Amino acid sequence: MPSAPARLVVGISGATGAIYGVKLLERARALGVDTHLVVTPAGMLNVHHELGLDRQGLERLASVSHAPGDVGACIASGSFDTAAMVVAPCSMRTLAAVAQGLSDNLLTRAADVALKERRRLVLMVRETPFNLAHLRNMTAATEMGAVIFPPLPAFYHRPQSVDEMVAEGVERVLQLAGIPGARPKPWQGLRDAS
Repeated sequence: MPSAPARLVVGISGATGAIYGVKLLERARALGVDTHLVVTPAGMLNVHHELGLDRQGLERLASVSHAPGDVGACIASGSFDTAAMVVAPCSMRTLAAVAQGLSDNLLTRAADVALKERRRLVLMVRETPFNLAHLRNMTAATEMGAVIFPPLPAFYHRPQSVDEMVAEGVERVLQLAGIPGARPKPWQGLRDAS
């Protein structure tokens, strides 16, 4: 009997770097992954400002889209099986809510569900520099089982564009989320230049 496609919850919150959420949705679709999107109002503002996408354009990239106030949605329950959840990008406000267990909207409730069900939760935190509250919240979230993944580009592959850097970060996140078919470029070690 064929297995059902993997389900991935994708959250987009109000931090710069909306391209990561969009590219994650596009790549997940290409891999045949069933995506459940929840985007906060501030996240939608950034998607529109940074990428020119409206809500309908963004929602078309997901298999299913949920309103952030719909705390009765399927992704609010641990009985709804998912492979993982990724928040891309993850604002410091969303990080704080996750770290403190504040399920005050569907995005933070879905993150809480991922943690309580011991599923992978990847938070692509976006802020710089970090203050002590940010660092403590990242520590708390890590202690609960989340993976803190600031979208820092790798330069050892010598990317030629921002798109290449974003794509590589998305592949790495999908691999961390356990999505079959994700193919980040592996480090091959230093080669003798002579």
